[in-house]
Amino acid sequence: MKPISLAALAAPVLVQAGLRFGCSTLTIQRVDPVVEPGAAPAAHLHHIVGGGHFNMTMEGDVGAKDGCTTCVMSEDLSNYWTAVLYFKARNGSYHRVPVINNAALDRGTVGGMTIYYTPFDFTTDGLKTQGRIRSFPPGFRMTVGSPTTNTLDQAQKHIGLRYNCLQTLINRGRELADLPTVPCPAGIFAIHHFPACWDGKNLDSPNHQDHMYNTKIRDGFTNAPACPASHPVRMPQLTYETVWDTTKFNDKSLWPEDSSQQPFVWSYTSSGTEKTNGYGTHADYMFGWKGDSLQRAMDQNDCFYDGCGSLKKQAMTEANKCKVRDMVVDNIDGCKSRLKLSRFGLRGEVKTP
Repeated sequence: MKPISLAALAAPVLVQAGLRFGCSTLTIQRVDPVVEPGAAPAAHLHHIVGGGHFNMTMEGDVGAKDGCTTCVMSEDLSNYWTAVLYFKARNGSYHRVPVINNAALDRGTVGGMTIYYTPFDFTTDGLKTQGRIRSFPPGFRMTVGSPTTNTLDQAQKHIGLRYNCLQTLINRGRELADLPTVPCPAGIFAIHHFPACWDGKNLDSPNHQDHMYNTKIRDGFTNAPACPASHPVRMPQLTYETVWDTTKFNDKSLWPEDSSQQPFVWSYTSSGTEKTNGYGTHADYMFGWKGDSLQRAMDQNDCFYDGCGSLKKQAMTEANKCKVRDMVVDNIDGCKSRLKLSRFGLRGEVKTP
C-alpha cells in the first residue's frame, strides 16, 4: 500500500458542499479488483456502476486515464459495487432480482445506483471544529460491511448499512438491519454508508477497512462526530443507494412455506445461511475522479445534490454507451437447483479481449 503525506493536504477556506447523482449499471460480473484482484471468477457476483476501466485488476490513478463512465458526472471514473440480490423460490430455484433507478435521478438512468458525497451528512456543524473535507487521493480504495456478518447484534453495529421496504419509490418506511420479511410494494431499498475518517497515510489496508474509521453513531444522513487522532482526516461521506425491484416476486405462493424463512438472498449466500444472509451486506469503492474535480466540488458552495457548476455533466444517453467486456462466462440470471449461489459459474472461463 502506498503512503500519503499529510503535508500534501493543505487546508484552505471552509465551505459546505454535497453531491447526489445517478450512475447507470455498468456490468454484472463475478469480478472484484479490491478484495480479489486478478481472480476470474471472484467468489461472488457483483453489480457495478461507474468507470469503463473496471477490470479484474486496477492499480494506480484510475482517474488519470481517458475513458467513459456510466455516471452523470463525466469526470467521475470511480467504480462502485455491491453484491447482487436473488429471490429463492419455494421450489428451491434462484432468480436474479433486477435493479431499477431511484426516484428523481436524471432521465435515462438505467438501473444503477444513487451516489452521495456529503460533508458531515448535510449539516455545516462540523466545519468549524473538524476542518476541510478532503477528497480521496488517487489510488484510494475501501470496503464497508462484511459477507461473514451473521448475527443481528453484529449487523446493528454496522451503522449505516440498512434496508427499507419501499411502499413507493419515495415512501421508504423505517430502516432495517436485515432484509424485509414481507412483500414490499415498490421493492427493497439497500443503503451503504461508508466511513469518512482516513488515517491520512494508506490508500488501502489488508482488510480494506482499517485505513478508515466510522464515527457515525446513528443511521441515516445524520451528523458524524469528529474524527479520532488515529484517523484525523475527514473525507466525504460516501453513500450508495440501490433499488432492487422485488415486485415481480410478491406472490406469496412463490415464497417458502416456512414464513420465518427469508426468500431474498445475496449472491454471497451459501446454502442454509438464508436466514442471516441480509446481515452480511457490503460494498466496495475504487476512487477515480479526474484531477482535482472532487476536491473542487467539496471546496465550493455551489454543489448540492447534482447542481454543481464546478463539475462537468453528461447526458445519460451518453453515459449509457459506456460498456466493459465480459471477463467471466457465467450464469447470472438464476439456477434451477439448490446449489449455493457462490457456485454460479463454477466452471466459468476468462474471456480474452
